[in-house]
Amino acid sequence: MSFSQPPLSDSSPRTYTLYIDGEWSEPVDAAMLDVVNPSTEAVITQVALGSATDVDRAVLAARAALPAWSSTHPSERQALLQRIHEVYTSRLQDLAETISAEMGAPKQLSLLAQAGSGLAHLAATIELLNTFEFTEQRGTSTIRHEPIGVCGMITPWNWPANQIMCKVAPALAAGCTMVLKPSEVTPLNALLITEIFDEAGLPPGVFNLVVGDGPTVGAAISAHPDIDMVSFTGSTRAGIAVAEAAAPSVKRVTQELGGKSPNIILRDADLARAVKRGVLGCFQNSGQSCNAPTRMLVQADQYAEAVEFAASVAAGVNFGDPNDDLTTIGPVASELQFDRVQTLIQAGIDEGATVIAGGMGRPDGIAHGFYVRPTVFADVTNDMRIAREEIFGPVLVMIPYETEDEAIAIANDTDYGLSGYVQAGDTAHAAEVGARIRAGEIHLNGAGPDFFAPFGGYKQSGNGREWGAEGLGEFLETKAMLGAHPAGK
Repeated sequence: MSFSQPPLSDSSPRTYTLYIDGEWSEPVDAAMLDVVNPSTEAVITQVALGSATDVDRAVLAARAALPAWSSTHPSERQALLQRIHEVYTSRLQDLAETISAEMGAPKQLSLLAQAGSGLAHLAATIELLNTFEFTEQRGTSTIRHEPIGVCGMITPWNWPANQIMCKVAPALAAGCTMVLKPSEVTPLNALLITEIFDEAGLPPGVFNLVVGDGPTVGAAISAHPDIDMVSFTGSTRAGIAVAEAAAPSVKRVTQELGGKSPNIILRDADLARAVKRGVLGCFQNSGQSCNAPTRMLVQADQYAEAVEFAASVAAGVNFGDPNDDLTTIGPVASELQFDRVQTLIQAGIDEGATVIAGGMGRPDGIAHGFYVRPTVFADVTNDMRIAREEIFGPVLVMIPYETEDEAIAIANDTDYGLSGYVQAGDTAHAAEVGARIRAGEIHLNGAGPDFFAPFGGYKQSGNGREWGAEGLGEFLETKAMLGAHPAGK
């Protein structure tokens, strides 16, 4: 029997940050951490951070729950996911307000995209279970797709509910049990989502939550010998650390990491429309999206005009209080992130790029909060630091090219390969160019997310896939039952 957390609006310290075996509890020897509203720099509340000992308790519960949960019929798991969807829907507004408060997303973005994407992943997974084949016949064998086991999940602060649900929903559908470590920067939405799971009636031990930091709880999950798989989303640097910690136990590791996504605007595109779409796409979520179109590549003889368009679009962006209906860009999520973005903007200036919008410091009239001036750089070459590194703020770089072949070469000249964007006069032309970009996801002419399509990257953007059938498949092992169907029978 579980008990409810204090209300999320309560400013008292939130010590119940473990949910293990269907019960809320306090961490062992917890350290307290401030949760800061990035738009005001005020402390919302404090949370208690867990430890490796708490991870051990959570893994033990998940391991104990695995035999029963993994043997349920997919229709049973689908019914429970449907119940989660219903409860999630009833808490959608609460979840959106929580995300706005702890990471600064404007309220409409928080409702429709941040919290809303979690709902979309649930709906997609429920529908996918109508057709997904957990067994199939090949020749004389039966091929079974079975739950991989106990899964460790480490999620980030930039799209917190999205990343929780795109891992948890398919893992539940597959018949796995799990231990989740959300980002300690944005833990409150994870506590609320856990309340949703509890209300929906998830069996004890199937889902377990341990709030904590990466060096402690994240490392313990990665290295734990009784965890069969780790699904990680975050920086490439942290992803390498997760993979190294996981290597001795040879567990499966899937990673969705960084990006520096190119946005090629072809000569036959509507230039003004394509530039506007690219600028706003880069700035969405204050630039804190791993798949943001942060490198805009424009035909050389259209470049000057494109720069003028980009400067105009950037100047018209509405930044400010996330609770204001007119706000489209809020702060970045933390002081640490603010400082990193400022460092990289200064690096661009030092390298000789031209600031055509934004620049260093906070926007005019804003004295508090981790607000970054929406910034556009022109006269950028692809060897500059601002063209190579993931900035993770509202910062766009514009690079000219002479030919389509050169544009593709620039697009592929990166350590990353998460997403790419192509704007053209017709979709067929865009698709021809997109097929030559080495990235896991290509957006043609402004196409938005597809929750049934796989999401993941090439190169240092990670390995494995989330979303859709491929995302579900990551939580499954494959077993061949040889001779199950002898020839002729």
